Amino acid sequence: MPATRVAMRKIREVLRLHHACRLSKRKIAPLIGMGPTAVGDYLRRAREAGFGWPLPDELDDEILERRLFPPPPAPIAEVRPMPDWPTIARELRRKGVTLRLVWEEYRAEHPDGFGYSWFCDMYRAWQGRLSPTMRQEHHAGEKMFVDFAGQTVPIVTTTTGEVRDAQIFVAVLGASNFSFVAARWSQSLPDWIGFHVDAFNAFGGVTAQVICDNLKAGVTKASRYEPAINTTYRKMAEHYGTAIMPTRPRKPRDKAKVEVGVQVVERWVLARLRNRTFFSLNELNQELRRLTTDLNARTMRHLGASRRELFERLDRPALQALPKTPYEYAEWRRARVGLDYHIEVDARFYSVPYRLLREPVDVRVAARTIEIFHKGRRVASHARGAAVRAHVTVDEHMPSQHRSFKDWTHSRVIKEAARVGTHASLLVETIMRSRRHPEQGFRSCVGILRLAKTYTPERLEDACKRALEIGAHSYSSVHSLLKSGLDRVARRRSNPDHINPDHGNVRGPGYYH
Repeated sequence: MPATRVAMRKIREVLRLHHACRLSKRKIAPLIGMGPTAVGDYLRRAREAGFGWPLPDELDDEILERRLFPPPPAPIAEVRPMPDWPTIARELRRKGVTLRLVWEEYRAEHPDGFGYSWFCDMYRAWQGRLSPTMRQEHHAGEKMFVDFAGQTVPIVTTTTGEVRDAQIFVAVLGASNFSFVAARWSQSLPDWIGFHVDAFNAFGGVTAQVICDNLKAGVTKASRYEPAINTTYRKMAEHYGTAIMPTRPRKPRDKAKVEVGVQVVERWVLARLRNRTFFSLNELNQELRRLTTDLNARTMRHLGASRRELFERLDRPALQALPKTPYEYAEWRRARVGLDYHIEVDARFYSVPYRLLREPVDVRVAARTIEIFHKGRRVASHARGAAVRAHVTVDEHMPSQHRSFKDWTHSRVIKEAARVGTHASLLVETIMRSRRHPEQGFRSCVGILRLAKTYTPERLEDACKRALEIGAHSYSSVHSLLKSGLDRVARRRSNPDHINPDHGNVRGPGYYH
């Protein structure tokens, strides 16, 4: 293995796609962003380690890595003969010649040569330089093709007369061409996920794969070889037990099924609505369902059967069952824990264990809850905060030295400061307004107020006044003023009866006039 390994989450995804979605290593490879040989190696290591799917809940990333990557054996010194790939390619064009046959001939000539599995993998890799165009074959229950129609439908708001365009989503099953059409307001991530949920419910089951375009809501990085799937989109696929298969950029043949499906929908559904005026999204969707039902019932000339008939005969029996629990939409985000052991989500702050300071975490943002994960393990869960800029803090997440301040409130700090003096009260208010999080302000203010025990409240008041004059709004500054005696400078300035001593080194005010 190379020195830098892929993240354990990718290996977990390899195992899920292979065992739960029953994808081959060649189909898994472009989804994960690695070669088929590497995928096969991870699957082999998992078998040798005794892992199947799902993985045990207590198996974290560190244990998984140790089990999958034990110390490597000593390298093999001998060099095996390489096959002549161009000659093999020419032989395979002859009738009846297979890879198995040419491999047996290779091993007959080189008994110490490579095994059949390696031979096939390397030949496919060598052959990958070619780009043949081939007719796609779609098996029952295997693929659902999804895309947006280029055409939108205007909807008039009854109260204001404003016209707003609705986006049209089309899903087509590969084997039967059975179609689903729906409308929503946007192509954003929540609507994109909602379209998929509605399509699965309409079909009454789930396909093994979902073939999508490189829409930004679903694919964060479009690439022919290493497409990056949006985390929320990928989690939705995990919930339904399917695999997301983005098409290659600028390769419409990869999703020809839905391209044709969109064209059929535009001609047989949307074109019939060209003279209709709609006043709500619900009204439009009702009409779309009616026209799509008619479309699916039409007999296709080249097949001699309707989409509905083929769906009942082919796709419906082969679809995976819908999950028992309904899908709950949630966005996944990346965040970094701040120095106050909180993360920010939608201008609200949620605590995590203080041991994770500055660590990157994954955040699952649902309608009612915020869940925080570190290296695949959930470390915190909160109910969503209601007030903007509010902090949601769990006592167990705080270090022990911070828990002593958790009973201090804004009003209590101000009240204690007022007992010291006006300048002390003004200073603590200034400090708390300047801090981003209240924990930081409380600690500084409480520390300043406790200086009255070491020094007198009068000296602390003078030090706070001096700190305000020089703009030093911190505990360390006030402590330094008291420790060095500079608080007395403020008292002398505020005392008009103070007379400078008569000394040769003291110039006095007359020197400046």
